[in-house]
Amino acid sequence: MTINELLKTIACPACKGDLHSGNEGKHLICAVCGLMFPVKEDIPVLLVDEAYKSGDRGPGTRDQ
Repeated sequence: MTINELLKTIACPACKGDLHSGNEGKHLICAVCGLMFPVKEDIPVLLVDEAYKSGDRGPGTRDQ
């Protein structure tokens, strides 16, 4: 399954918004809430605790 096929079937775990690939495939970004989920070894890590907003210092530092 390619990343484009995967993006048709998954949603943001925080708000259920659509995800799109960003940063040369290193992140999946929610179009609604803006959370960025890392992609490690071609596997998206869709854990809210691992997500962050652009401009944050990294995982676990998102706005509460």
